[in-house]
Parts: sequence; C-alpha cells; structure tokens
Amino acid sequence: MGEKEIGLHSLTAPPGSRKKPKRVGRGQGSGHGKTAGRGHKGQKSRSGHSFPLGFEGGQMPLYRRVPKRGFTNPFRKEYAIINLQQLMAFPKGTEVTPELLKSKGMIKDMKSGLKVLGKGEIDRPLTVMAHKFSQSARQKIEKAGGKAEVIER
Repeated sequence: MGEKEIGLHSLTAPPGSRKKPKRVGRGQGSGHGKTAGRGHKGQKSRSGHSFPLGFEGGQMPLYRRVPKRGFTNPFRKEYAIINLQQLMAFPKGTEVTPELLKSKGMIKDMKSGLKVLGKGEIDRPLTVMAHKFSQSARQKIEKAGGKAEVIER
C-alpha cells in the first residue's frame, strides 16, 4: 500500500474551519445592508458603543448590591504540603529534603515552604527536613525512629 507523503505542500485546513467574514453594510442585496445587523436606533446601534463590565442599564449592578464581607490577608503564607503516606516511597534512612521531593515530582511549587502533614502511617526511620510539621506528623516520624528537622527561612 502506498502511503501518502505528508509535507507542507499537502496540508489542508479541516472542513468547516474556514469561513468568510460577513461583509456588513454593503448594500441591500448582501442581506446585511442598511442597518448592518445593528437593528434600529438606540445606544447599541451607534458607533463607538461599549458598556462597562457589569453594566445593567443604569440599574445598580449586582456586584454593588450584594453586601461585602470578609478580609483577604495580604501576608498569608501558603505551604506546599506532603503527607506521611507519600514519604513511604523513600527507603529506610533517606534524608528527605524539599529539593528531593521537587526532583521526584511529589511537589510542584514550593510557595512559602514545605509542610508535612500526618495523614497515613510511616514505618521506617527517615530524616525529614521541612519548614513546618503538624503535631501528628512529628510524633509519627519520631515514633518510627526518624527525625523531623525544621528548616529556618
């Protein structure tokens, strides 16, 4: 069977992907003449028309009608988290650092640091280095004979 040669000369656009733009305001015979698809009169039919985002025709917009509540702390710290059950992937005696976890793809973005949480069990001694530990994570690591070392920023 002869296979078709694929190259720049043989590429074509998929069917239906190429449409001609409507040429509005080009006479009655075009079907888009006279008002050019804008209807009759009114603000929307004028050139240069644009409404601000959320405009409701002069009515008080929804985002201004609803009560505002809460506060966003601009100094909030968000931590990359890892659970103890994920640390079971490492062999006995490994020194687990944020760099090692990142290189293994277990965490994507360090954010403000690494926090180890206590979900799951751990049965091998590991030296875990992180910026924060939950109480349960620290207890479980030390119970298994490992060390939980806090990295100072």
